Amino acid sequence: MSALADLPLLASGKVREMYDLSAAQGVAQPALLMVASDRISTYDAVHPTPIPDKGKVLTGLSVFWFAKTSQIVANHLISATDGVPEEARGRALVVRRLRMLPVECVVRGYITGSGWKDYQATGSVSGIALPAGLRESEQLPEPIFTPSTKAEEGHDEAIDFEAAAELVGDAALMRRVEDASIELYSFAAEHARERGVILADTKFEFGLDDSDELVLGDEVLTPDSSRYWPADGYEPGRGQPSFDKQYVRDWASASGWDRRPPAPEIPDDVVAGTRARYVEAYERITGEPFEAWLKRSGAA
Repeated sequence: MSALADLPLLASGKVREMYDLSAAQGVAQPALLMVASDRISTYDAVHPTPIPDKGKVLTGLSVFWFAKTSQIVANHLISATDGVPEEARGRALVVRRLRMLPVECVVRGYITGSGWKDYQATGSVSGIALPAGLRESEQLPEPIFTPSTKAEEGHDEAIDFEAAAELVGDAALMRRVEDASIELYSFAAEHARERGVILADTKFEFGLDDSDELVLGDEVLTPDSSRYWPADGYEPGRGQPSFDKQYVRDWASASGWDRRPPAPEIPDDVVAGTRARYVEAYERITGEPFEAWLKRSGAA
């Protein structure tokens, strides 16, 4: 029996499992094991075909960004190696247990995706009025904070700041969350742009620790939580190619699937193309070969 099978499973989502490490030997504080799988979902349905190494890319990028942004806000990472079972090396993190806030913290630097649809319909996003005449994928005058609900099933729903503050129950805390989210986005967008990548938008999750300090949790600035575009070839007025599951989503849209479960198998060429995009995102952003993360984490 594997070490993972011996751990209490707390939650299992479309991509991740969370295990309780509180009773594990050598763990000095209440901790969780956050494991990223190779599963991929489109239109809220998980495909039966995994994307090899996807979970390791998400985990390696999160470790990179947690280290890069720790001066902006504390994060929940304890270790990417100590306490990680051998079979989960490279795709699992030991993290602090937090009281997570019930909002998704989305920051948009470019008008695209659901934000573009809202802008076309209303001229605003999450109650924030935007300049008239913006083109799809155009950079906004400044990044905007557009929170959303955390849906147990189906899609998250965009809300304005006031609704987010009401969900959290503390307007001052929500303002700190907004400030931290925008600072994190701005820092990461500048870093990515220097490496030929545009960070169009991203989603953060925050929680409170035992001292009620604000802490960045979940994954951070990965291709699953962010929209990354190659800077070369960027052209406002249309959708952009991206380093994420948009490649699978485009295939799924054209496949004739009615977007209802069960999701179909993904062809080999689409699997290979998707893996290549995830790995390229890692290598561009971190400036190192993906294999370096595999060796450092003990996954190689």
